[in-house]
Amino acid sequence: MNCIETSRFRRAYKSLPNEAKGRVKEALRTLAVNIRHSSLHAKKIQGTKDIWEARAGLDYRITFQIVKDYLILRNVGHHDPTLKNP
Repeated sequence: MNCIETSRFRRAYKSLPNEAKGRVKEALRTLAVNIRHSSLHAKKIQGTKDIWEARAGLDYRITFQIVKDYLILRNVGHHDPTLKNP
């Protein structure tokens, strides 16, 4: 699956520490191949119609939408702030 980064995602990604960036890159590679991989714990965000979340380590989350054959990457960061504003 191909990924499209929003400008918000790019800004959030740039502000991450280098260690977290590595985890996010690995999670995105896995996500593009198999959204149901057990390490991602991918699921729809409760209270939203079509926004999903995936794990990138214990404290970091990636939010995205699925549109046809694309993952639209919306946000990335620490668990609570990222999921409050996906």
